[in-house]
Amino acid sequence: MTMPRNPPVVPERQSPGESADRALDPALSPREMSGDRTPGLGRPGRRRTILTGVLIVASLVALYLLLPKLAGLNKTWGRLQRGDPVWLAGAAGVELLSIAGYILLFRTVFGRGMSRLGWAVSIQIPLAGIAAIRLFAAAGAGGVAVTAWALGRAGMEAHVVACRMVANVIVQYAVYLAALVLVGFGVGLGILPGHGPFELTLLPAVLSIVLAGIVLSAVLLPADVERRLRRITGGPRWWRRLLERAAAAPAALGDGARTATALIVDRRPGLLGAVFYWGFDIAALGFSFRAFGGEPQLAIIVLGYFLGTLGSLLPLPGGIGGVEGAMIGSFVAFGIPASQAVIAVLAYRAISFWLPTLPGIAGYIALRRTVHRWETDPPTDAAPGAGAT
Repeated sequence: MTMPRNPPVVPERQSPGESADRALDPALSPREMSGDRTPGLGRPGRRRTILTGVLIVASLVALYLLLPKLAGLNKTWGRLQRGDPVWLAGAAGVELLSIAGYILLFRTVFGRGMSRLGWAVSIQIPLAGIAAIRLFAAAGAGGVAVTAWALGRAGMEAHVVACRMVANVIVQYAVYLAALVLVGFGVGLGILPGHGPFELTLLPAVLSIVLAGIVLSAVLLPADVERRLRRITGGPRWWRRLLERAAAAPAALGDGARTATALIVDRRPGLLGAVFYWGFDIAALGFSFRAFGGEPQLAIIVLGYFLGTLGSLLPLPGGIGGVEGAMIGSFVAFGIPASQAVIAVLAYRAISFWLPTLPGIAGYIALRRTVHRWETDPPTDAAPGAGAT
């Protein structure tokens, strides 16, 4: 994320896959960053923020009033006060470690060749992104918007932002899919302790393999697929434009997949941040169960957690209600008593939602100040340009 053109940069050792997209040691082109405005990456408006706050309050009220009654547990919220404070404190502690893992992964994927993305900024952007994920749902779209806006203001070109964001998602969710495959087959085939229906064990494992195969096949796409389509002269103009737009998504996926593959092959230690991010978050859920006397098998906690996170796909603020409902339903299907599942999941979500959100808001405020400084101070180095991923 580079060296001035003079003196010339001495090429470093290339790892496998680097020659395709130069993901690990990108070629950088000088560019004025103070006036850069990445198209389509605007700042979240005040009206949207107010509306989101209202929706969050309404969702919390609904969660408080309706969920215990729907589950037949009118005293659920009173039980939250009777949880073991040691285990709940432990859940908060490992949740902080999960956030640290997220920051480490961000720094590893996005910080290459960008002097403006030092450790301070590499903390501000992920924290602001986490807060946006909590406040703007739709499977993390809010976090993507804030991250892309900040990276654009830092001077990173739009296509490099897109490529590295895809790579970040691939690395992060490779852990997700691997866990579903290993634990799903393990429980479904009786290798690991615990039991569950086919639909929640073997089926998710098979679907994860299919999805992973689709993503990995993107590596085989030519790196210049969009350029090749632009050279097509036959057919009407609208048809050529349709082909170019159709190629944009798989081209971005292919670039990101090659970048992620190169990072993995190069064994970047910071990629372990993805493991820490998921692992410590699951530990927070497990500690929440222990805080209220529950002791489900680790494999069941892992499956219930990952299947429950699919509730974040629902367009709800921060996934409030969707994630809780999906997790509770998954755990009940695995044979955990409903009362135990409800209290543990609500305690976990209270920690995982609010603990990152409050410092995330502070991170966003600090990020706005940083961006303002970037816009007034002259750039000190070059930004990733053409060919850099």
